[in-house]
Amino acid sequence: MKQFKAKIISNKKIAPEHYILSFKTPRIAKDTKPGQFFSVRVSRAYEPFLRRPFSAHKITQDRIEILYKVVGKATEILSMKKKDDILDVLGPLGNGFSLEPTADSPSLDYARDRQPTALLVAGGHGVAPLYALARQVTNRKSRTLVFIGARTKKHIVNDKELRKLGAKVYISTDDGSRGYKGSVIDLLKRKARAMSYELGVRIYACGPKPMLKEVAKLARRYKMPCQVSLEEYMACGIGICLGCAVKTRTGFKLVCKDGPVFDAGEII
Repeated sequence: MKQFKAKIISNKKIAPEHYILSFKTPRIAKDTKPGQFFSVRVSRAYEPFLRRPFSAHKITQDRIEILYKVVGKATEILSMKKKDDILDVLGPLGNGFSLEPTADSPSLDYARDRQPTALLVAGGHGVAPLYALARQVTNRKSRTLVFIGARTKKHIVNDKELRKLGAKVYISTDDGSRGYKGSVIDLLKRKARAMSYELGVRIYACGPKPMLKEVAKLARRYKMPCQVSLEEYMACGIGICLGCAVKTRTGFKLVCKDGPVFDAGEII
């Protein structure tokens, strides 16, 4: 983890409530993994006092992009930042997604006689850390299926960019304004059932807790390794305030320090 000054390259509105902010930082970018996050001070003023956490949305050799949604004063201030403005940033923080093999699953680089498969499940703003992961797994020649669920079509972001990577994208909306009408879990169930006998299938998910709970159940049913990125309010981002504690099978752990990515079977 490092504290550094980041010069903004761009800060673009891509949807009614969503922005992508890019800053250049070669030394930091090369050490950042999908799933990790950055803690940003959006203003030098007293208000807002606390930093805000943002997932690494896109990672290149010399820059980081964060995808954020305007939901309050801090993100509203961030949305007004201009090119060449300077941000005070801590990061990269936390633990990212792992593509390494586990005891019950081969690596995503190899799955015996079948092409390895990554199922990425995003609920709402949960697509933020999964885009960086999709870039990584598609670079490894893995079959990548992305499931995005949102309230309405205007809340769907980055589906075109995911398709450009070579991922197959499935969309659901609560109101049926785009894609399947209903829960993203229903879409995932159909595909997971059909792939339940395949080797090398792994699930990665980020979104609301009720969604993650259902994803974890599905993963257990079909014996698919599953990692989840938890969305918690992280006041400090470095494990001091203890405000993001979650109950696990080995006791309480901190999302900012021990996560935000966990094995789904670890979380209670």
